[in-house]
Amino acid sequence: MLNFSMEQLLEAGVHFGHQKSRWNPKMRPYIFGIRNGIHIIDLRKTLAQLQEGYEIMRKNSSRGNVILFVGTKRQIKDIIAEEAKRADVFWVSERWLGGTLTNFRTIRQSVQKLKQIEKMFEDGTVEQLTKKERNILATRRDKLNNVLEGIREMERLPDVMYIVDTVHEKTAVAEARKLGIYIIGLVDTNSDPDNVDFPIPGNDDAIKSVKLITTALADAVLDGRTAGQLGSSFKKRKTQQESAGETVEAVGDTSEQSEEESEQESSGQPESPSEQGDETPQQKSPDTPDEESQ
Repeated sequence: MLNFSMEQLLEAGVHFGHQKSRWNPKMRPYIFGIRNGIHIIDLRKTLAQLQEGYEIMRKNSSRGNVILFVGTKRQIKDIIAEEAKRADVFWVSERWLGGTLTNFRTIRQSVQKLKQIEKMFEDGTVEQLTKKERNILATRRDKLNNVLEGIREMERLPDVMYIVDTVHEKTAVAEARKLGIYIIGLVDTNSDPDNVDFPIPGNDDAIKSVKLITTALADAVLDGRTAGQLGSSFKKRKTQQESAGETVEAVGDTSEQSEEESEQESSGQPESPSEQGDETPQQKSPDTPDEESQ
């Protein structure tokens, strides 16, 4: 469960936007005011969106959907990689390769090539090559690994993506939108919130701000995975008991069956952002994507 306060968001500098001359008018509903020529983001809106975004991410994780974190800016790329690894999801923190999503088959071929080169070094095959050829292979291996490390085991397209700075990551956003992949975006005052399915307004440049938001969504993944494992365990036990003619009883205050039914009910549309305040724009339905591959 998300347990953040306005004070934490304030301390992390989540409220600082860009200079007013750089703003995108579509971000108006998320802006509190202007201070020293800088747009100030309304943290009430940020907190509400973050809470809802947490639930969306948690439900995706509980269903076993493929999740991809994206953020390649120099100051935040380590955060993206670290939190993605902690949550055991895929990530892109170095250069986004054009066609990563729209030309996925070619990307998979590059991954296979990387694995072949690595195997050559592991089994000693490279020793049959000249020093120059070994150096060329080593350089190619390192370059491929640098950009493919976070997605080398991603066998299919993601169901949902978390993207930091949708302006900087415009290629990733465009590819995801073309394929209908659900996007949760950390959007600053210079961003177009309409380019993502679910915007979280906030500072997408400051390290502390990105760390706070990304950590929250990584926690949501871990929370959802735990819930999904409990649900799978219950279903298996329920099937075994029903086969044996036994009755599934509640455990503790709430039965796991009720928990599963509640999960199914809550997997519909979360509270629409328009209910959080009259100023918040109508967004695309942030329903959790289907489990099936895109």
